[in-house]
Amino acid sequence: MKVKKTALILISVLALGYAGLKVVKKVNLNRNYKIGQPLDSLNGVKVYYNGGVDHVLERNVTKDNYNLGLKYQCVEFVKRYYYEYLNHKMPDAYGHAKDFFDPEVKDGGLNLKRNLIQYKNPGTAKPKVGDLVIFSGSVLNRFGHVAIISKVSQNKIEIIQQNPGPFSGSRESFTLENKNGYYKIENDRLLGWLRKE
Repeated sequence: MKVKKTALILISVLALGYAGLKVVKKVNLNRNYKIGQPLDSLNGVKVYYNGGVDHVLERNVTKDNYNLGLKYQCVEFVKRYYYEYLNHKMPDAYGHAKDFFDPEVKDGGLNLKRNLIQYKNPGTAKPKVGDLVIFSGSVLNRFGHVAIISKVSQNKIEIIQQNPGPFSGSRESFTLENKNGYYKIENDRLLGWLRKE
């Protein structure tokens, strides 16, 4: 009987914790910003504040009916940037952030769903400003993350991102290494980068 009671308490605590986490990821915990408030920009394309990482507003669609994604998720920013600044429409206009990377595409090959050249991490091409970087999913974010490289130096890259969480910044830096002709961005979840050539 004691084992059943302990198991029931443990299951209840886990269920409440999971439900609490789901709610927290949808709520704006940072009252310094309002959802939809501009935070940053790259080449005139704005990054907007989204509150909790799972907060979702309506879909953002262009005047010519191209799907940019859900406001103000990470996918929406990178697709809006590529559409407005690079005049690029992705053949597959849907998908989660992690789905931007196709594991079947060879390093330096064409990712047909995005119509972009794809490099693996580590890859043979040095990352460039404007490249998309794709992160795998995690326990707290099963959809992954996508951002744009905003600066590149000899041993570091900077990304600009939308929807990194209510208290995270729109810019983040990672170490860049070059070993035996392969470039590696130091982050265990970073799958690779995509480039318009």
